[in-house]
Amino acid sequence: MITGGIGTGKTTLCRALLGHLDANTKSALVFNSFISDMELLRTVNQEFGIDMDPAAESKKDYIDALNNFLLNTFSSGGNAVLLIDEAQNLSYSVLEQIRMLSNLETEKEKLIQIVLVGQFELRELLASPSLRQLDERVMVRYDLGPLDRKNLKGYVEHRLVVGGNRGAIRFTKRAYREIYVYSRGNPRRINAVCDRGLLIAYAKGRHTISKRIILKAVKDLRGEITADSMGMVLPMKRVRSVALLLLLLFVLAGLAGWNFGRDIFGLSSNERKTPPVSPRYTSPMPSDPNKEAASLLLDERMSLAGLFSLFDLNRGGNGVDTGRGHLGLTSFNVKPEYYIMLKRPFRVLLSNPFPLSPDVRRYLLIRKTNSEGAIAVDTEGKDRIISEEFIKSHWGYKVSWLYPYKNRNIFLVAGMKIPDVLKIQKTLNEIGYVVEPTGLYDEATLSKVVRFQKDLGLIPDGVAGPRTRALLYLMSD
Repeated sequence: MITGGIGTGKTTLCRALLGHLDANTKSALVFNSFISDMELLRTVNQEFGIDMDPAAESKKDYIDALNNFLLNTFSSGGNAVLLIDEAQNLSYSVLEQIRMLSNLETEKEKLIQIVLVGQFELRELLASPSLRQLDERVMVRYDLGPLDRKNLKGYVEHRLVVGGNRGAIRFTKRAYREIYVYSRGNPRRINAVCDRGLLIAYAKGRHTISKRIILKAVKDLRGEITADSMGMVLPMKRVRSVALLLLLLFVLAGLAGWNFGRDIFGLSSNERKTPPVSPRYTSPMPSDPNKEAASLLLDERMSLAGLFSLFDLNRGGNGVDTGRGHLGLTSFNVKPEYYIMLKRPFRVLLSNPFPLSPDVRRYLLIRKTNSEGAIAVDTEGKDRIISEEFIKSHWGYKVSWLYPYKNRNIFLVAGMKIPDVLKIQKTLNEIGYVVEPTGLYDEATLSKVVRFQKDLGLIPDGVAGPRTRALLYLMSD
């Protein structure tokens, strides 16, 4: 299993691997992961070049043909490898079919090697109880990480040489620094900003790509990605007036998860207004985000502590039970155009934390969003009003928030009728996916959950698992 973030080169790695295999290794690449288990078998056989009987219709027909092909390959001293790209989108039934394919073997040898390639969500998917048998069969795991500064420079210079450069074009040290600040070592972002920088330099008749050119390239790219490409129009409730919050710094223990003796589950959807403002605080006043940028940049520990204190303060007005439950930190990649839908406190990783500390991860801690922007909490625990433009221009996609739960292993599926289903239906209605709140996970609810999952980049399998419910929680009042 190979996992990595968006743009880290997973698909490129797959194709490079296939290009280096010898003639004795038969290969099949599946790049469309939104398929059924039957479509998977058809695709695998087509990729291996297996001729099927036109009358073949059942799974058994396809598996028997594949097994015969693998036995013939093995007997002639060959090997077979199946690569599945974007595997985080595979449904449970398809993953179970893949597990069954791994059973194709002789008494001593496996007949097929299977490589699953996908985003980090793939790890969480395989960790679910229903897929434990498949997860235990994974023998090799590797995570593709971003490039560091040294490797970034070597990567760019290599790409220039492959493109035909013989020293006529060069990037300055400051240009490389800005490329790293923007890309954080992500190869896809590196490619995009360097390509745009080369285009700008060509238009200006220059052979040296400077810091100024890279900054112009970054500005051009951000202007493109902030456009609302989804065209989604969702009804938004009027945001209530908000009071100031206390930012308490306390010692964090157990980043793997937090278990509380008191119940932190069962938040009411009808949230009471914020407690009266403490005299210690000053009211949030509009400010120039550029002048006070430093006070908005929180490090890992401060932003995480802020999330806990915001949750603890809001909990008093949300009707939370006090008996049992757990609190988990959930992270997810969210497009900047969806920030207005996030109703509960969250933090977002900055894509460009200004020139203040380019080597340190910095976060914005958001207490409340509104149609003009949001209210962020600064390093002194004070509220700052920030604009929509400011949010989108520095949005780093990775959003984190605290999610209270009783059992992470609950998966809501079609046909179920329990209180959790009614909660899901009410939340869907709040955010514009209208469905009748019956408490039954019917076809209408399944359809809305699938649409929500597609819109937000989840696996559109219609199963309301922990990640789907955590995201719905973040978007509910």
